[in-house]
Amino acid sequence: MLISMAFAQGAEGAGGLFGGGGGIVSLLPLVLIFVVFYFLLIRPQQKKVKVHRAMVSNLRRGDNIVTGGGIIGKVTKVLDDNRVEVEIADGVRVQVARGTIQDVVTRSEPVPEDKK
Repeated sequence: MLISMAFAQGAEGAGGLFGGGGGIVSLLPLVLIFVVFYFLLIRPQQKKVKVHRAMVSNLRRGDNIVTGGGIIGKVTKVLDDNRVEVEIADGVRVQVARGTIQDVVTRSEPVPEDKK
């Protein structure tokens, strides 16, 4: 009885790099979990951030927007790279950080340039 247990224990550790309790095979589940997380969580989030960044950079005067707080307004002036002026009611204008804009409800037509 004691001899058969000794042989069983010795055979487990003799697998080398690919067998036994260590090596590459033991890292395989961790690698698979990382791959699944990348394709299901990280990659879609990066695409969403890229689309949002493009939307915010293409804001122009006349666009109707929704902020992160749920305020709906019309862009009256693009102040700089980080701020826009939004009219939320008749005569009520506020400055909004571009990063807080969640959605562009309607896009305005580009202002035609004077042809000379």
